[in-house]
Amino acid sequence: MKRYDWLGPELARNVRLSRVRVNEPMAAHTSFGIGGPADLLAEPASGEELSAILAFARRGAVPYVTIGLGTNILVRDGGFRGLVIKMTGFRELTALCSEGSEGRLRAGAGLPLHAVADYAANLGLAGLEFAGGIPGTLGGAVVMNAGAYGGEMSQVVEDCVVVAGDGASCRLARPELGFGYRVSAIRQDQIVVEAVLRLNSASPEAILQRMADYRQRRERSQPLAARSAGSVFRRPHGHYAGALIEGAGLKGRRVGDAEVSSQHAGFIINRGEATAADVLALMESVREAVRGASGVELEPEIRIIGDDVLQ
Repeated sequence: MKRYDWLGPELARNVRLSRVRVNEPMAAHTSFGIGGPADLLAEPASGEELSAILAFARRGAVPYVTIGLGTNILVRDGGFRGLVIKMTGFRELTALCSEGSEGRLRAGAGLPLHAVADYAANLGLAGLEFAGGIPGTLGGAVVMNAGAYGGEMSQVVEDCVVVAGDGASCRLARPELGFGYRVSAIRQDQIVVEAVLRLNSASPEAILQRMADYRQRRERSQPLAARSAGSVFRRPHGHYAGALIEGAGLKGRRVGDAEVSSQHAGFIINRGEATAADVLALMESVREAVRGASGVELEPEIRIIGDDVLQ
């Protein structure tokens, strides 16, 4: 497998970025705390920097992936051969003109989703309450149509700006985004840089109370203090993954330091020194057990990237 770490100084020089790292351990950039090194990791803070990074990748035929806060991702133990673009530098947040009972926000893709929800709540803009406890960035939430408690991003996104691998940018309106359950029509080569959210006017106190209620429910039901990547499997049609896993008697099952959470069976947690190989083996064990117990085939919800071994 070809390595690209030797291109680090050239990337830093051509893009004029100090935020370029070589052989960067991805464990430091994922909520799982797991992952081998990326050959290159760059953190753009503007559209110009992102365009320059993408142009560099095109010239050198360097493979790349984008991440935010690394909350829905498992990086294999061999790391990633190529360039990881970390989008947390895109943090603009602006309230746009209100129209009657509605208000709009323009938000950068690198903002933590909970920060956008808090900002909206304090302005008296409702519709993002469900997002207050969802980890990760706005950009990732748009791409996967994140949701909880009956709400999801498809209900509030008016449009978003994406930049493709060839450097071309465009604004996609909601009908073009093709939202479905935890999916969108945003292509793998398209990077979300900002989104406009359309929300409804309401009492800030009422909004904040709903958000507090949701957060308390999360704290009671989910292993928020543990290192995890959130829900590991998609919700199968007509079922809940966590209930199927619990019904198969799998709470507490371990492979190495990877464990099915005893608090919420839909989560796999890192007990300390778990490897990606541990997590992947546990995921397969869970899938086999659930298939045998219920006949339901579980599919991963988390992104899995990289190589099994460092070459």
